[in-house]
Amino acid sequence: MAGVDMDMQILIVDDYKTMLRIIRNLLKQLGFNNVDEATDGAQALQKLRDKPYQLVISDWNMEPMSGLQLLKEVRTDTKLKDLPFVMITAESKSENVVAAKQAGVTNYIVKPFNAATLKNKLQAVLGAF
Repeated sequence: MAGVDMDMQILIVDDYKTMLRIIRNLLKQLGFNNVDEATDGAQALQKLRDKPYQLVISDWNMEPMSGLQLLKEVRTDTKLKDLPFVMITAESKSENVVAAKQAGVTNYIVKPFNAATLKNKLQAVLGAF
């Protein structure tokens, strides 16, 4: 069993710098060190088109392009459509979850969360590590 590539390229997207730092630190605790950041959906899309990533972790609430819009863009791009996409949301409202699922989200995490939650969600997406 090959297991999970801990050197995989991960893109984290949030318009809140503090949140980016928190997610980066949690990923580091889990052993992932190849982490890139984008502060909005448009920037994220540009990075995703420029370089191969194996995982996107994006916040839902961003301006001007939301995480949901970013997800929809990713899913309609032939090169990116199969990319694992994990959405972070402060809302556990069922309509948000349904909208994200319909748009093709791989998994989602409700804020606040810790390393253990992140690990569980990522294992569901990537396999055990």
